[in-house]
Amino acid sequence: MTLKKILAFIAALALSLPATSATAQSDLSFEAYMQLLIARARAEGVSESTLQRMTAGLEPNRRVIELDQSQPGSPTSSGYPPLAPYIATHVDSARINGGQRAYANYRSRLRAIESEYGVPAEILVAIWGHETAYGAVKGGFDLSQALATLAWEGRRRDLFAGEWVALMKVADKGYSRSELKGSWAGAFGNPQFLPSVYLRLAADGDGDGRADIMNNGNDALASIANYFRDSGWRAGQPWGVRASVPNGFNVSAYRTTIDAPVCNRVHERHSVYKTAAEWRALGVQPQRALAPDTLVTLFQPDGPGTPAWLLTSNYRAILEYNCSNYYAMSVGLLADEIAQ
Repeated sequence: MTLKKILAFIAALALSLPATSATAQSDLSFEAYMQLLIARARAEGVSESTLQRMTAGLEPNRRVIELDQSQPGSPTSSGYPPLAPYIATHVDSARINGGQRAYANYRSRLRAIESEYGVPAEILVAIWGHETAYGAVKGGFDLSQALATLAWEGRRRDLFAGEWVALMKVADKGYSRSELKGSWAGAFGNPQFLPSVYLRLAADGDGDGRADIMNNGNDALASIANYFRDSGWRAGQPWGVRASVPNGFNVSAYRTTIDAPVCNRVHERHSVYKTAAEWRALGVQPQRALAPDTLVTLFQPDGPGTPAWLLTSNYRAILEYNCSNYYAMSVGLLADEIAQ
């Protein structure tokens, strides 16, 4: 049997094995495991030239393994850090000024993108600012090496093996290995998409036939808009509005009883959903216009006597990007500042 036939046999075997085979694969050397990944990518249509240039000289990145193994586990039941200090450092003058400059620089395309996707321009710019400081900090890890390392390491093998194959498909569109750099966990480009997200949702923002989220701001903004549309963003509705809460109002009495299947520590902090009119009847007053029939949840993160917000379903669309109340609130508030 020739080497080519042996590799083909290994590929067929790997593709037929159940997910539990990941444990057995952990005993393979990096080089042997890469042959499985390469064979899988080949079977899914990635070209030989792409596989060769994206794997030349590939070896494990020990720093990536250290970073992955240092990630915290499941959150504890202890209290939450206050929101206000986080907002102070993430919605600061640098991000606001940078966002207003980006908004001005891309104004005409942002109008077109907002019209097509229904997502406010300031939300798109705020995401860009949070993810990469408007393109200034996109990450310098070789994505092929980082994702291959994480897949081989095995802690989340199924996820990262799939992302490595997706990266090969991205590279097959004509992007060089030097362009495909990003975070140690595989996110890349201005909006920090994973490769599988790129394949599903990256958009051509200026009509040049490419969705270049690495180098093209128009494409990055359109891709973020497509992500939000896919996440259920409702056009014409704000993400949330500040609200005044009466003295002595018991927010805890309205906490949700829903046990969210994912990100439960995020959602357990929100109230039940009521219409804006129902909240007004209880004395909770939105500080900006909000249609009476808009369903909103009350969120007062830092406790009685501190700022509170009524959050629409669009807030949950922001959570789809990063499931953190701190992230979602800072994106919304930064967007409000950019729009001033």
